[in-house]
Amino acid sequence: MKNRFVKALVLSMVVCTAMTGSAAVFAAEEKTETVEVAEEGVEENTEESEQEQTGDVLKDGVYSAKFDTDSGMFHVNESQDGKGVLTVKDGKMTIHVSLVSKSILNLFSGLAEDAEKEGAELLEPTTDTVTYSDGYTEEVYGFDIPVPYLDKEFDVALIGKKGKWYDHKVSVSEATPLEAEGKSVEDLKLEDGSYTVEVVLEGGSGKATVESPAALEIKDGKASAVLVWNSPNYDYMLVDGEKYERTNTEGNSTFEIPVSGFDYQMPVVGDTVAMSTPHEIEYTLQFDSASLKEAD
Repeated sequence: MKNRFVKALVLSMVVCTAMTGSAAVFAAEEKTETVEVAEEGVEENTEESEQEQTGDVLKDGVYSAKFDTDSGMFHVNESQDGKGVLTVKDGKMTIHVSLVSKSILNLFSGLAEDAEKEGAELLEPTTDTVTYSDGYTEEVYGFDIPVPYLDKEFDVALIGKKGKWYDHKVSVSEATPLEAEGKSVEDLKLEDGSYTVEVVLEGGSGKATVESPAALEIKDGKASAVLVWNSPNYDYMLVDGEKYERTNTEGNSTFEIPVSGFDYQMPVVGDTVAMSTPHEIEYTLQFDSASLKEAD
């Protein structure tokens, strides 16, 4: 009887020990699994955070894009319909916006406290000529603002004539390729060679014009045009962010520029020295594909 009691006691102890060990192993496995899941969650959150930092980057090109701010004093000029020209080059985005006046002297990509630090890289203004719906023209300041990502707010600080920096939130969205409605050399099935094409210039005060038809050259499937202004006072042009110097030294300003498409308003900038200080003025050029003729 005594032996049976001892055996039963020993058996119970063995079973308890086995159950305790299994529970410990299960708890350890559960703990390990929890840690792994948590680590996976951290990795996912890190990836999401990195995506938020970089945002979506468009293909290289020129776009029309909506520019929003948190201020009634700092915004796009009413003549621009709330939009700016977004240029993407080598994966980096910059938007040019024309403001409402010349009251804002500098911008800074970041916070006001950093703009005040020594060595801070301030954004300098350009002088833009805007045309309102009633035909009235005005000179205002414009800025080329780096865009870190689309569809999300980022920090831009500004300083006005009072000499104080202010923080603001801005965002860029609804980017639409300006070439979307244009026709390419490939679309028109144009062969390499020399052509003439009718061209219309719009923008600025409305007084500037270019000679039409213009000489057009197509080489290796790419088009370029010789543009002759009605003034000798243009010293350079900007096309897709690239600077083109005039090709002549006397007479009306002449340039050779790339033509990114036909039958749409191609944005360009002309810098004029006719005033007391040089001014960059925004224009559009429209090359009419229906008027294309082989040069004599």
